[in-house]
Amino acid sequence: MRVTEIWRYPVKSMQGERLDRSTVGIAGLAGDRQWGVLDTATGLTLTARREPRLLEATARYDEATDDVHLDLPNGATDLSAWLGRPVRLVRAGGGVRGRYEIAEDAEDEAGSPWVQWDGPDATFHDTGRTVVSVLATGSLRSWDVRRFRGNLIVEAGEGAEASLAGHVVALGTARASGTRPINRCVLVTRPQPGGIARDLDVLRTINRERDGKLGVGLRVTTAGVVAVGDEITVLD
Repeated sequence: MRVTEIWRYPVKSMQGERLDRSTVGIAGLAGDRQWGVLDTATGLTLTARREPRLLEATARYDEATDDVHLDLPNGATDLSAWLGRPVRLVRAGGGVRGRYEIAEDAEDEAGSPWVQWDGPDATFHDTGRTVVSVLATGSLRSWDVRRFRGNLIVEAGEGAEASLAGHVVALGTARASGTRPINRCVLVTRPQPGGIARDLDVLRTINRERDGKLGVGLRVTTAGVVAVGDEITVLD
């Protein structure tokens, strides 16, 4: 499986950036999911499940300053004013955990109960079992890669990335363990800039044909560097 694209999303649920190479550590790609938007009234870390407008903003990680830069829609400069609620940008770290929520029924979010859970520390991924996500080109079909917010896109047939689950794999000079296929949620149906329309059939298709799963999650065990053109290989 050859890496064809690398993506980093510095702020959870905002647009990210495409890279040629990246360092990889136990929290994932450098700068990936290292910031979250905290709703100070509820204590929840906002995601595009509850606040789809987050997908209209773009975040870029500056490795030289170890900081993040935001581009908000329509020239907005203040997160709280833009979203119309009191929020602040929070950085991941030891003891910092996001609290997330999701509607039980993706077809009826307004009438559905919403369940909550606490994520891992050191990253704003939904779970510590997936700090690097891998998607095969065949699995993406004609869907835009940004719907799935994967880190590594590999040249392989549909479902091929699932074969990494349960194995030790090489990501360039880094090492990782394949943990599990990734369960998909309503976020993949959300509209995004650049011509990505709202499309509930994306999730319906994944639920019907792939038991709700697309891509595979990895947990990094040895830090290193991964670059476009590297092969992801099974070591055990």
